[in-house]
This record gives sequence, C-alpha cells and structure tokens, in this order.
Amino acid sequence: MMNHNWKTLLLLTCLSVGCGENTNTKVPPQATVEQAQPEKQVASPLSQEAQNQIDWMVRSGFYDYSDLFRTLCLEVFPDEEMDIKLVKQACDQRIQSWQREQKNWPAVTDCDRLDKAFEKLEEQGIISIQFAGNTQSDGYEIFEDTLHIHDHPASVIGYCFFHKQDLERVMDGKDLILSFGPVNPEDEKSRGPEIGKIIQQELEQAGLKVKWDGTFNERIRVTDMAWQKRNPACKPIDFDI
Repeated sequence: MMNHNWKTLLLLTCLSVGCGENTNTKVPPQATVEQAQPEKQVASPLSQEAQNQIDWMVRSGFYDYSDLFRTLCLEVFPDEEMDIKLVKQACDQRIQSWQREQKNWPAVTDCDRLDKAFEKLEEQGIISIQFAGNTQSDGYEIFEDTLHIHDHPASVIGYCFFHKQDLERVMDGKDLILSFGPVNPEDEKSRGPEIGKIIQQELEQAGLKVKWDGTFNERIRVTDMAWQKRNPACKPIDFDI
C-alpha cells in the first residue's frame, strides 16, 4: 500500500517511464529541421490491448489501484507513451463496472471458499500461496523464500500454490490447477500424495469440487470454479493530474 505521498510517487513513477501526458516537442530556435526529433504518439484512446490488460487485472482480484498503474507502466507497456488521464479514466470505469457486477455475486463465492481452504492448510503446516509468480518455477522459489522467513519452519510439511498461468486459465473458465508437494523434493514420491490428500480434503470441506488421481504425478484440479474474487483495495482514488 502507498504512503501519504502516494499521489506524488504514483505520478513520478508513471512519468519516469513514459506513462505521462504527452506534450509537443518544441525545437529550439537555433535548431534546424533535420535536428528536430519526431514526436512520440500517444495512444488515444487507450489501445484495446491496454484495456484488456486493465480488465484482467481488475477481475483477478490481486491488484490495488496503484498496482494497476505500476504494472501497466513498468511491466506491460514500458516502452510506450501513455496518457495518464486516459489510464486513470479506463481504470476507474472498469473498477466501477466490476463493483456493480459484485452486487449479483453470491454471499460466499468460490474464491472465498478457496481463501478459507488455504487458511486451513496454513494451520496444518502447508504453505499456501495464491498468484505465486508467473510460472511453476517462480511458485516454488516463492515457497522457498517464504519458508526461509517462516516463524516456525520446522512445523512446515509442504506447499500448495497456483501461479499466473493457472490464474489465467481459471479466469477463462477452465479448472484451477494447484501445484503441491513436501518440503524436501526427495520426498515427492513418498510424501507428495500425503500432502495432496490433505489439500484435497480442505478444498472439499470448503465446498469446492476437486479432481485428482491421488498421485504426485498429477496436479490437483479445482473444477467448475467461478472466479469471483473481491478486492476492497481495488477502488477508484481521486487525485489531480
């Protein structure tokens, strides 16, 4: 979350990477026509690609307002000039639309059930991480980092996570696929199924449907899952541009 200088930091962050309002390039009086640099074009309105990215980030439920700007400017479109007014307008409109959609959601969503299951797994010594990086390798590295700073590492018996590619699939209406395993990779074949069974039980007790063959050879699937994740931190914020 941003500190009390978030407005300044947000604008400076965006402007420093080109996510600012474009102005016409002025050529000094002594410069020749050949010396003038071509103006950069500002996407106006925002490209469909940028709008799609905003839509995905809002619906995912993992980004707050500052994350939208930071990710768009620093990660997704780092080499493009983007009009910050258009970015804010697009973010505000999509968030407001998303908030209206939530009024039709059930009181308890599948994402609420997943949160509950992951909380229970943590209590049983299984480090459980949502949106753990972009790939399975990222997810395992994040697990190791989390284990390294864990208050009681000796109590940890395994891990469970899904990464960005898994998130993209479930948001497209497919199964949510979970990676899992014991702390020691050498125990994957022997203790992996034990960890998987605990995860399956907690998911089912939370009210989710699970498909798994009971071995470490296959990841656990949460089927028929509607991705409806509430995120109070993702809300329009007023600031002057």
